Amino acid sequence: MKAFIKHWMYVLGCMMGMNSCIGGSEGAGVSLLLTDVTRMYDLTPDSIRFGGEELPDAISIRIDPSRRFQHIDGFGAAVTGSTAYNLSLMPSERRRQFLNETFSPDKYGFGYVRVSIGCSDFSLSDYTCCDTMGIEHFALTVEETKYVIPALKEILAVNPALKIMATPWTAPRWMKVEDLKSRRPHNAWTGGHLNPAHYQDYATYFVKWIQAFEQAGIPIYSVTPQNEPLNPGNSASMLMYWDEERDFVKKALGPALKKAGLGRVKIYAFDHNYNYDNKEDQKQYPLRIHEDAEAAAYFAGAAYHNYGGYRSEMQKIHEAVPDKELIFSEASIGEWNDGRDLSKSLLRDVEDLAVGTVNNWCVGAIVWNLMLDNDQGPHGGMGACATCYGAVDVDNKDYSVVTRNSHYYAMAHMGAVVKPGAVRIGVTVSANEGFSCAAFENTDGSHALVVVNNCPDKQNLTVNDEDRRFCYTVPANAVASFKW
Repeated sequence: MKAFIKHWMYVLGCMMGMNSCIGGSEGAGVSLLLTDVTRMYDLTPDSIRFGGEELPDAISIRIDPSRRFQHIDGFGAAVTGSTAYNLSLMPSERRRQFLNETFSPDKYGFGYVRVSIGCSDFSLSDYTCCDTMGIEHFALTVEETKYVIPALKEILAVNPALKIMATPWTAPRWMKVEDLKSRRPHNAWTGGHLNPAHYQDYATYFVKWIQAFEQAGIPIYSVTPQNEPLNPGNSASMLMYWDEERDFVKKALGPALKKAGLGRVKIYAFDHNYNYDNKEDQKQYPLRIHEDAEAAAYFAGAAYHNYGGYRSEMQKIHEAVPDKELIFSEASIGEWNDGRDLSKSLLRDVEDLAVGTVNNWCVGAIVWNLMLDNDQGPHGGMGACATCYGAVDVDNKDYSVVTRNSHYYAMAHMGAVVKPGAVRIGVTVSANEGFSCAAFENTDGSHALVVVNNCPDKQNLTVNDEDRRFCYTVPANAVASFKW
């Protein structure tokens, strides 16, 4: 009853002009989505009109389309083996409903997903697609053919413009050595290095995997050579220091993709933490690669995770190589950071992963597992995260009930209003502490604004966009996305 009363008080307030500047233009107005930490507003839609009197003590936001920054490729989440498995267990109509609201450009607009080449720490087992020695033994496994590819096909039916990033957690074990000096074999899932003697085999492995997916109707937009190349302790993992990645891409992967007619596939370097796992000789990993002009020609830019360090590192990388792209490719939530408790996670994660990444030059952001079950699974072998949550939880009693966590809201608040091909544009804010935002121009000329009110009080806004103006009251501790 309390929620019902609060909802209708909100609607009545909008009708009376309490939440918007009613008046002025009677034409097209502003659509918006609103979420607060109590879930009283849960991606709640609303609309307001342009014009009218300013609200008292309003924060002034001025949009400046003449200041243009990076383009936007999209926002989304990883379709891991675990995610695809959980999706397969949902009743078909409920799954279609979930995928439509998540990926439809007319709904929450998730438009970029990440998948693993072979297993990840959220697969049903540890494997690669060539576990028997000899690249001629390459073949997709049941995890791809029964779960991941069918899930991606359903998603592509909803959003044919979906972009897919592919990343390996390890090379096949027969391609690995303990270290590059001894070249001793490393027949383990964790750690080791790629044997330079197998650079061409591993490049062929990438090509065969991409071709197999594309033959199944799944286009691949981008790759990274190695997930977390400074982390030897994941359930499946492989070390690949900056000079190794440089040489592998320059000598093998880049030329192999080009020869196979896959030169359009973007290659992003690094794919790991802002702080380079505190390895001094690996600091600014992408810049070291870009110093080699021949290698740099194959790289679109660099990808980052947020498990260590600060996102301001991306600003430094951009300033050093402004012609290269940046993308945020992984973050997870779990028991350690309260991803199910929106009072602790919603504002933090929208500000960090959505507004914060694009304001530090990212062309997109992808969070980790789209869907895990309410027991945080299934997850992979030794070293896999047993305490992670998905962007959503699905109830494993009947796989019908889906609960959104903070990462879902972070990506939905962006994808709903910021469309692929958009450009981040200038925005000036007269705001007190605890308020952040980002502004965009979509390819159809519409504008988008995402704001985070990380304050215990509501905030009145006056938004000026060239010759247009609108006003809105953002509730305390809430996120609002506007499109007009």
